[in-house]
Amino acid sequence: MTKGRIFSGMQPSGKFHMGNYQVLNNWIKLQDDYNCIYSIVDWHALTSSYEDTSMIPERIECMALDWLSAGLDPEKSIIFVQSHVKEHAELHLLLSMMTPLSWLERVPTYKDKLQQLGDMGKEINTYGFLGYPELQTADIILYKANAVPVAEDQIPHLELAREIIRRFANLYKPVFPEPQPILSPLLPGIDGRKMSKSYGNEIPYAAEPDELQARVRLMITDPQRVKKTDPGNPDICTVYTFHKIFSPEQAEIAGHCRNASIGCVDCKKRLAEKMVTTLADVHGRRKVMSGKPDKLKEILAYGAERARKIAATTMEEVRAVMNLS
Repeated sequence: MTKGRIFSGMQPSGKFHMGNYQVLNNWIKLQDDYNCIYSIVDWHALTSSYEDTSMIPERIECMALDWLSAGLDPEKSIIFVQSHVKEHAELHLLLSMMTPLSWLERVPTYKDKLQQLGDMGKEINTYGFLGYPELQTADIILYKANAVPVAEDQIPHLELAREIIRRFANLYKPVFPEPQPILSPLLPGIDGRKMSKSYGNEIPYAAEPDELQARVRLMITDPQRVKKTDPGNPDICTVYTFHKIFSPEQAEIAGHCRNASIGCVDCKKRLAEKMVTTLADVHGRRKVMSGKPDKLKEILAYGAERARKIAATTMEEVRAVMNLS
């Protein structure tokens, strides 16, 4: 039976954080069941941070280290940097010629992020920011992916990709499969909102034990639980959300919270210990790999070479049906 193909990417807009922990774990699990293509999408990072690109090379290196130390295998998966495969830009350009502007403007996250980042003083009223989902579509369909691991807030982007695929087929010829979503949950930030470097509520994936413990201590808990003797509701507690991922005895912890036999301070301490233990091996591998920068470049170059072969074949077909060959 032929394996399906997966494409997914993350932008190197800063240090990789624990909000994407489950997403990355899902990527690792999918490697055995799919032909996986994972990209560090550096062009996407420019959509909201085009004014200062000085940190991009370092952030790409950090993200690659995080991925590989977590368990992504460059022999099982194609791992590469988006800008190293120029066909992404060519397909994005061609798609932009046929995609109605109204389709991009109605993406729910567009206006929300435009306001949020605008309030922070960023000038992002640009085509690049508006066209982010268009470039995302090009990334996915360039490899004819039939499945995409996504967080729930990215579902509208994937549906837009499917609409663009159908429009392309109607205008020219069917070339691309319509990708299906594979949902990956996100962990919240320490304040309960979506974890984001923009909000300052993140826990860095590569955080040393002291930093990790300090960030866990700042997590919000059940606001109705004022004293240790007050019964808590773990279902609305950020700390318990993390316990469900890192603590095998999560049911026991929930029971202790509900009957007030454990306080929030102790609960956070237990969580931090579990997280430090779980991530110890990952951090150990990361330290070893960080001392081998040439090996890292070799892995990314190897991935880009493999990705270019697939991308070149797809673009030959696209040019042919658009009478551009």
